[in-house]
Amino acid sequence: MSFISLALDKSLTNAVKALGYDEATPIQLKAIPAILAGKDIMAGAQTGTGKTAAFALPILQKLMVTLPENRPVRALVLTPTRELAQQVYKSFVSYAENTELNIAVAYGGVSINPQITALNKGVDVLVATPGRLLDHIINGSLALTELEFLVFDEADRMLDMGFKDEIDRILNRVPLKRQTLLFSATFDDAIFKLSKNLLTDPELIEVSERNAAAAKVEQILYTVDSDRKRELTSFLIGSKNWKQVLIFTRTKVTADALAKEMCKDGIKTQSIHGDKSQGAREKALAEFKEGKTRALVATDVASRGLDIANLNYVINYELPYIAEDYIHRIGRTGRAGNEGVAVSLMSPSEEWLLEAVEKVLDTRLLQQWYPGYEPDLTKTEKPARKGGQKQRDRKKALGEHSDAKKRSGPKNKYTRR
Repeated sequence: MSFISLALDKSLTNAVKALGYDEATPIQLKAIPAILAGKDIMAGAQTGTGKTAAFALPILQKLMVTLPENRPVRALVLTPTRELAQQVYKSFVSYAENTELNIAVAYGGVSINPQITALNKGVDVLVATPGRLLDHIINGSLALTELEFLVFDEADRMLDMGFKDEIDRILNRVPLKRQTLLFSATFDDAIFKLSKNLLTDPELIEVSERNAAAAKVEQILYTVDSDRKRELTSFLIGSKNWKQVLIFTRTKVTADALAKEMCKDGIKTQSIHGDKSQGAREKALAEFKEGKTRALVATDVASRGLDIANLNYVINYELPYIAEDYIHRIGRTGRAGNEGVAVSLMSPSEEWLLEAVEKVLDTRLLQQWYPGYEPDLTKTEKPARKGGQKQRDRKKALGEHSDAKKRSGPKNKYTRR
């Protein structure tokens, strides 16, 4: 079904058409009419299904009706990472190309002053990470008293990264009367609990099996000794002539070390993670997209928010501490209906992590041995840490928890419970 059939303004459909999109995706077909009708929604959609347009287009349509003189922030989109904030911001700017609406973005890791300048000029839609948003509120450069739309994009990841306190503080500063939209690639008890505080009589929208991996991604699992993972990674990329490969590790140290060793193997590789400056991360990502870098090694800070057109290959160098992250990692490929390949390298010490992934997927992944890289069954590997330690290790590995530092501030009449 075309976008025209969704009763969107011609300025928006023309912008979408200029971007090369004619047919609406399932999540767009279900979410756009519900949002235009003024409903709160709780939507489950995998990455790469067009969910940004599913909330951006109807919000822009409703904001276009009036343009207040002082241009207060009337729509707020919260994202867990800087990368996702940039991606969503660029999408809003593209969709609003033919309108008079102002779009801005705010995230940590860069100077706050240009963001303050943009806010002072008047902003209709603000895309922000929770920590930097609170910085603006506390500094007095932003008020949300006239907010009409509140969007939580990748809500499950926000909870994983420890933003629950920030979310509560933000809720204390937004009007009770608003339209709230919650988008999440995975649903669990924590998400449903959060939704009860956020949403009023929401419409539940699901366009695929809950917590399912992208349908067109081929999932391959090789069991290999941990000390031979790097060797197998370089061999797969070189022997199969893969030109653009995104590789995930659990820690920043491993990401840097792997990138360094792969360069020695003759494969130009860079790493991105929370300890890298925003400029360094943007430069590494740009060079990867342009084909100047063959492989990019990332921690889970990059498992969402990276929009890389036609990325065909993802390698899980290490299985994630949080099983749901597996879905988001492999979701970087197979986007917009394209096919992709996701290879996971599992050492014998990581079998308990595989069990958690299979539980989330509700399916078994076939364990294989790659010829020449069979595991040494006489070896005894130290198992990856379990229990509460894995949560602490994961947050430390992400290097992004600094944007989720606890902030204090007075509560006011706008609290919704």
